[in-house]
Amino acid sequence: MQSRTVPIDLMLEFLNPEQYEAVVTLDRPLLVLSGAGTGKTRVLTTKIAYIVEQGYAYPSQILAVTFSNRAAKEMKKRLLYLARGETDGVWLGTFHATGAKILRKHAGLVGISPNFIILDTDDQLKILKRILKEHGIDKSKANGILGKISRWKDRGISYCDPNLDAMAYEKRVYRIYQEHIIGYDSVDFGDLLLYVIEIFRKHPDILQKYRDKFKYILVDEYQDTNLAQYMWLKLLSPSGANLCCVGDDDQTIYSWRGAEIRNILDFEKNFSNVKIIRLEKNYRSTKHILGAAASLISYNRSRLGKTVWTKDCDGEKVMICKVLNGFEEALAVANQIESINKDNVDYNEIAVLVRAGFQTREFEERFMVAGLPYRMVGGLKFYDRQEIKDVIAYMRLIYQPNDSLAFERIINTPRRGIGVSAVTRFHAMAREHNISLYYAARSMLQLGELRPSLRSALGKFVALIESIRERDNLRPIDVAKTVLYETGYFDALNQEQTIAAQGRLENLKELLIALEDFRDLQSFIEHVSLVTDSPITSHSQDNVISLMTLHSAKGLEFNAVFLVGWEEGVFPHNLSLLEENVEEERRLAYVGITRARRLVFISYAQRRKIFNLWQSNPPSRFLSELSCHHTSFCKSSWVNSSNLLASHVLSLADTCATI
Repeated sequence: MQSRTVPIDLMLEFLNPEQYEAVVTLDRPLLVLSGAGTGKTRVLTTKIAYIVEQGYAYPSQILAVTFSNRAAKEMKKRLLYLARGETDGVWLGTFHATGAKILRKHAGLVGISPNFIILDTDDQLKILKRILKEHGIDKSKANGILGKISRWKDRGISYCDPNLDAMAYEKRVYRIYQEHIIGYDSVDFGDLLLYVIEIFRKHPDILQKYRDKFKYILVDEYQDTNLAQYMWLKLLSPSGANLCCVGDDDQTIYSWRGAEIRNILDFEKNFSNVKIIRLEKNYRSTKHILGAAASLISYNRSRLGKTVWTKDCDGEKVMICKVLNGFEEALAVANQIESINKDNVDYNEIAVLVRAGFQTREFEERFMVAGLPYRMVGGLKFYDRQEIKDVIAYMRLIYQPNDSLAFERIINTPRRGIGVSAVTRFHAMAREHNISLYYAARSMLQLGELRPSLRSALGKFVALIESIRERDNLRPIDVAKTVLYETGYFDALNQEQTIAAQGRLENLKELLIALEDFRDLQSFIEHVSLVTDSPITSHSQDNVISLMTLHSAKGLEFNAVFLVGWEEGVFPHNLSLLEENVEEERRLAYVGITRARRLVFISYAQRRKIFNLWQSNPPSRFLSELSCHHTSFCKSSWVNSSNLLASHVLSLADTCATI
């Protein structure tokens, strides 16, 4: 056995009293409420090393599960440093990875082989669309039904469960879908836990085997668990005596993908003799940042409560800036980034956090103009997104019919029954006559060499392209609107009724806003080419600004954070207002603020163009919930002097009438 990298006594000395108590408590259900930046990963990894070092269990008798691959990777890295080699054998991974490991040992009990394939979303959609077609159901419903199936599985509900709340055709599709993937010797992500739950319930001997095996169960990010994950844990540890769950109820931001906040809020109800330890000493942020975050989150009722504090300096107050519109906001952010970069804040220590993906467009374009290097984190750059590239391909083909790449991208987008074999014939004609694919397809249409269904579909496509090309002085925005409505692109996304489709719709509406600045197709197409080819945006650069959604920022930290678009309807998001889910939006704001170590800048616009309409939404309610003691309100677009926050500042209390 290799020698320990860090002796256990020294590891324990590094802990504060609450962390130490969390590590050494082993004899009862334990809930560790860990505020942002309070060292939860240190507690989990030290606890594993402590259990092994003290002889309470062998590594193989410890199960440690977490919510994301990123968190699991970080835990493995920390364990390697703390106890090199001595904790090898710990069952450490995500819920799904652990579920897959168990399921492969008992796959035959649910009718599949141990070598089953885990389907990705594309495979699932292909299967569902085939089922819908065979049963005369509109294929555009596939994304929506897949979303429902995933949510049912997240709640531990199989197709035959009497608690399944669904329409008759949805139940039938769910059953047929499950039969199909079993026939393919496959599972989806939901099955990785659902099948294990089924095995545990139907085979008590197998369940007891795992109960005996795992002497200690540790759970990271417990606030992000769904009902199926809770059921799985409850089966493995019905009393919770060997269970340690670490999480933060104030950072529950994933209800839209199944996370159930009641799991952490009801921990004391679900297990007996529970001990709760609060980690409240923050090692990341300044006092003003923590104070602003604490005042904001205190407005939530569904929380267990804690007071995060720090010995760090007061630091700079959270800066709040009112701007005229979205363009000025992007300009102000770019200018402020340049200013703090000159004051030795590296670009890779700066993040711009938006509520929704469509908001990134103005910042991307401003950064390119200013020559600021950036990267999109957790998503594609605006002009790289599928729906944006689709519309631009239509515009390229309309502008230049010889653009065969554009033709090939959109000839069957949205689907119109023009498949690979037809495109192969177009290619042959194009090569034979040395013409573009579009002109080859149009020639075959005129020659009457196509079967009726293909001739009809291609005829409508060509007629659309030609009708747009024949119009004089057609502005790019009018071209895009015509394409989106007449091809059925908008309708197809609206019918999906999924969060992903909603995001794509928001992106397309943001594209229409961008197109208003261009008079002709040539100028816009050239603009896109220059934007997408810009070396400034290269992912290979290390020292770049991070541009991302608030959801993607969870678990990350930066020296300076820009929180933009704090208006009612933008943040909190309009859908959350309609669904009366403001508390989760407030938790999202809390997450955003606590990503910062030293500087936080918040902006809101007097007017903003959203979905091609000017809106004058009031400032976000969250602004008035930030303590005036920890915030300052700027007269103009923050400050540009080397003394970052020393001038042009008013107390928020003196200007509350403007918020």
